[in-house]
Amino acid sequence: MPAKTLFLNPPSFENFDGGAGSRWPATREIESYWYPVWLAYPTGMIEGARLLDAPPHHITAEETIRTCKDYELLVLFTSTPGFHGDVRIAEAIKDSNPHMKIAFVGPHVSVLPEKSLMEAKVIDIACRKEFDYSIVEYAQGKPIEDILGVSYRKNGHVVHNPDRPTIQDLDALPHVTDVYRRDLDVRRYNVPFLLNPFVSLYTTRGCPAQCTFCLWPQTLSGHPWRKRSTDDVAREMAKAKDYWPYVKEFFFDDDTFNLQKARTIELCAKLKPLDLTWSCTSRVTTDFETLKAMKDAGCRLLIVGYESGDQQILKNIKKGATIERARQFTKDCHKLGLVIHGDFIMGLPGESRETIKNTIKFAKELDVETIQVSVAHAFPGTELHEAAIKNGFMTADTKMVDDLGHQMVQIEYPGLPATEILAAVHDFYDAYYLRPKAAYRILRKALFDNSERKRLYREARTFLKLRAQRHKWVKENRKQEAPAPEPAKA
Repeated sequence: MPAKTLFLNPPSFENFDGGAGSRWPATREIESYWYPVWLAYPTGMIEGARLLDAPPHHITAEETIRTCKDYELLVLFTSTPGFHGDVRIAEAIKDSNPHMKIAFVGPHVSVLPEKSLMEAKVIDIACRKEFDYSIVEYAQGKPIEDILGVSYRKNGHVVHNPDRPTIQDLDALPHVTDVYRRDLDVRRYNVPFLLNPFVSLYTTRGCPAQCTFCLWPQTLSGHPWRKRSTDDVAREMAKAKDYWPYVKEFFFDDDTFNLQKARTIELCAKLKPLDLTWSCTSRVTTDFETLKAMKDAGCRLLIVGYESGDQQILKNIKKGATIERARQFTKDCHKLGLVIHGDFIMGLPGESRETIKNTIKFAKELDVETIQVSVAHAFPGTELHEAAIKNGFMTADTKMVDDLGHQMVQIEYPGLPATEILAAVHDFYDAYYLRPKAAYRILRKALFDNSERKRLYREARTFLKLRAQRHKWVKENRKQEAPAPEPAKA
């Protein structure tokens, strides 16, 4: 029998959307949680294992520590913003259950395995990048020196075993929805722009795009794009529909769902008879024919990373897309009735006051249903992180998040200090949502859907509270940036 294993997305900052399901770990402007898909796969591969997703289920640290007393192996998914807090809870778990082995997984320990193991003696093993089979072998008792893709301490030094090749046969992995059904309450998950309740999963892994800021392809899933067979995806979706007849939407949370036209159209043909409502990620390079096949098969919404309205910035971050292509893609989606949630980032390389204005203008021109505006974060292991350090763009206080887990500005540029970048986030939201057309869309939802009205009210309160906190931070730090007054002349 394998070790009795608990897979944990740990309690952290209040309402923290942490590493196990989020490409951008932070406490959101509006409370939201993605599914811990990465942890669900190996949970389904080990007999007797359980998945505990603490944040959305509001499970406290004390409850988590008590639960861990019944297990022999803990697998904790950590993130850079949450790492030190995760170490503290791991230490408390170890104090309560001294014989428990503790493995850390996720981008942070993939990129910084030696630093993590030397800083945190409570970690017995760090699994680098895709950890599914590494953890299974460790739980089954395979000698640690024979397990690919792991790092561990030996005689006071850190040993790094050779890398594990990326998984090619994704159909051999279990269906995460089976694990969700047993271990999670799907009604606890919320993402503001998705229908509620929703369920998310992957149909592919990896992304060949070279975006310099993107966390997972550079640190966890890799750039090689691998796909599940369309039959396997359709089987899982049919089962998921039966599991949760009350779920309003399924979300394919692939790095790039519709990368390959032929595969996307083939999958859509198999999803269409299931009569599902689903949404997914998309790049602006997707053509009209593919988008139409998706719409006909039940696709409702696309998450689209526009990032910036400045072509040079897109070139700087190796986005592989143009402003004109983004315009045409958006027109195609509007024509087909596909809803778009647009993502934008403030503070990417090349940002200036002028490019911020241009991006806000570009977003208003696109006029997508909803937007999210983030600040650029230089995660360790990304090209953006390397460039920011090399060019001296990291702020003096390089904290990614504040004491509540909200994003802080980590990168600033000559002539564009951190305060202006953070202020630009809310200037962006104001300029976008206080337009009559955008305000009408929100009011229309509130007027005709009682549950949506209550949800919007909760979200508005949360957003306005954070907005006030950020305005206070900007005001206080601008005072510090102001030059000292010159001494009066005699």
